[in-house]
Amino acid sequence: MQHRWLPRLTRRRARLAVLLVLSLTVTPVALAPAEPHDAPWHLPKGFRNLDSSYNYTLGGRAWSLLRGSLTSSPPRGTPPARVANDGAELRANGTHPTVTWIGHATLLVQLAGVNILTDPNWADHAGPPILGVKRLVPPGIRFQDLPRIQAVVISHDHYDHLDLPTVQRLAREHQPTFFVPLGVGAWLAERGIKNVVELDWWQSRTLRGLTFTATPAQHGSGRGLFDQNERLWSSWVISGGGKRLFFGGDTGYTSALAEIGRRLGPFDVAALPIGGYSAFSARHPNHINPEEAMQLFDDLHGRVLVPMHWGTFALNREPFREPPERLLAEALRRGEEESVAILSQGQSISW
Repeated sequence: MQHRWLPRLTRRRARLAVLLVLSLTVTPVALAPAEPHDAPWHLPKGFRNLDSSYNYTLGGRAWSLLRGSLTSSPPRGTPPARVANDGAELRANGTHPTVTWIGHATLLVQLAGVNILTDPNWADHAGPPILGVKRLVPPGIRFQDLPRIQAVVISHDHYDHLDLPTVQRLAREHQPTFFVPLGVGAWLAERGIKNVVELDWWQSRTLRGLTFTATPAQHGSGRGLFDQNERLWSSWVISGGGKRLFFGGDTGYTSALAEIGRRLGPFDVAALPIGGYSAFSARHPNHINPEEAMQLFDDLHGRVLVPMHWGTFALNREPFREPPERLLAEALRRGEEESVAILSQGQSISW
């Protein structure tokens, strides 16, 4: 039986919508291990999530987003404002810890004299050519206004978190060390980026007095149909200079992430994603909603929560202001409103 709304979509639009789903998001049916491995998240080919209730199929996700693209979305309002930041103070800064939200999951972190970028993305769209979705708010700092970047951490290989032109420009103009999960290093090396440290969950490496530790996340990986979950995804802990920062990358909620807080916390700053949850009517397995972000913040023993992964690209269906408003409402309910720092893109805070 044909759905009554299908005739409204041209064959070309339907094909593009499905391709966009497959290229931007993401996680397929979990692969089944053929034999035991020392690390339970390792498979004979690729990786898996640890939560036994995790269920996120590529086919189901494709149908969910295609169906959503054919129905009307709620009014999304005006994209959030960007504040002017010419980078001068950040370039002049020597050792004072700061965090600046550039947009989406891109943060400029300054700690102990080291300038670090997370999931750098200066693209005007997220996704492969033609199929990508547009950027709604310009980057909070122009690329040419950045201070010298010494380190880059990448959470996973999805297009909105690993933008190839951006990382190639960083490698060419800044020569940073890239910290990446297993498998992403080889992918970068094939594209000319070789100053890479590749880590498994719970592995660490030091650079310029800072320790970078890859930690678990509940998500997935893949940039096309045939490389799903072949490269690991992760969150990151950066510590040194008497400070600790947690970068959540992209993750769904699982109580297993509390182990990060037990092992490596407490954290002075926890940068957590709060957008992208509305594609599922029930709990999203791959993206935390604002209420789950507050729970994860408590699980990690965080002191300041910096929300990210909202209001930058036309990726999600929720209204632009809904994620931060729900986050603040949940923080108020918990009596933790003073721990939440909702930034505008381009805004910096000290920590």
